[in-house]
Amino acid sequence: MCPLGKVTSCEIAFIPIKSENYIEDVKKVLSIIKSFDVDYEIGKLSTTITGNKDIIFTLIKDIYNIMNNECGFTIDIKISNICGCNIKD
Repeated sequence: MCPLGKVTSCEIAFIPIKSENYIEDVKKVLSIIKSFDVDYEIGKLSTTITGNKDIIFTLIKDIYNIMNNECGFTIDIKISNICGCNIKD
């Protein structure tokens, strides 16, 4: 069981809207995620990240700031503080 309150889980779906090369934009976002000290799982429609809350929020900010100069986009983000743990009553 993971320590509650210390591990944050986040699902990110980056969607380039105005992009000259959307595949490269998605690859750039994935490289940003990979540069952080977090666990991640790349899916077909989104990437799930687990790690320290402060690191995850910095990662999200970096994605926004870096990609803001590259293309128009939307980012769907879900954040959980229970990290997929089973909570017993």
